Amino acid sequence: MGDLFEEKNISPMLLNEVKQPFDSEEYIFELKLDGIRCIAYLSPYSVSLRNKRNKELIDIYPELKKANECVKTQCVLDGELVVLSNGKPDFYSLQERSLLKDPLKIELASKRKPVSFVAYDILYCNGRDVTGLPQTDRKKILSENVKECNGISVSRWIEKHGVSFFELTKQQGLEGVVAKKKNGTYKIGKRASEWIKIKVMQEEDLHVVGYVPDSYGNVKDLILSSQENFIYKNRGKVYLGVSEQERKFIKNFANSHKTEIPYFPDIKNAVWLNPPLKGTVVYMHKTQSGALRQPVWKGLKE
Repeated sequence: MGDLFEEKNISPMLLNEVKQPFDSEEYIFELKLDGIRCIAYLSPYSVSLRNKRNKELIDIYPELKKANECVKTQCVLDGELVVLSNGKPDFYSLQERSLLKDPLKIELASKRKPVSFVAYDILYCNGRDVTGLPQTDRKKILSENVKECNGISVSRWIEKHGVSFFELTKQQGLEGVVAKKKNGTYKIGKRASEWIKIKVMQEEDLHVVGYVPDSYGNVKDLILSSQENFIYKNRGKVYLGVSEQERKFIKNFANSHKTEIPYFPDIKNAVWLNPPLKGTVVYMHKTQSGALRQPVWKGLKE
């Protein structure tokens, strides 16, 4: 591999996932931020921000054009782009920002909902590739060479107490925790066990008011709804976690409980159920419209 800074073609290291938090002397723990993964190439004279597909982002987030003033030397940082709302990452505002193309709208949005870059790793420093160094050494180099200014900050972390840290993120309505092995190296473009994400998941009982069939007429996506004052509200769809046994049950149920009156007319080619079934879904959090982010089906209720 050539010079990491000059080539500007780094694919970030990926995370494994576990379901339960843990304590360990061998790991550090930091917040999992709900944003857009970004590799920052910074020098005293230039700024380049690249997403996971290596697309240049600096024109979309002009408020970060002076990020290079926050580093002592030429470096490559791994981190997350976030928009903060009431002190918490606001993914939907960030997503709205990422879709803007008009320069005037981008400029106005950069003042109304500014984006920050939170650095949690350093891969290159002053002409040297540091990915082969242990995590704790890289954290030290990061803190010594990056100061907080112009929308740049450095991720805080703690040692050992992963369980209590996870519970705190849960209480605060944050996304979760990332555990990183202290002696772990940075593996460019690879999913490695040295980095582990532990996500805060919420759980809710919802109505299954119908389903979207596949090309064979079998159950594909379940259509979810909550009911408020006898009015059904669209809560989105779920596919992951639905067993074949449940899909068959729902299809058989529809044979004798199908209705031609749609609950949500904007969903086309759906099979609607009357009465609806009920089940449990786990998800990260709700969107602004009340739909569920990254939902996983847990099961039907009797």
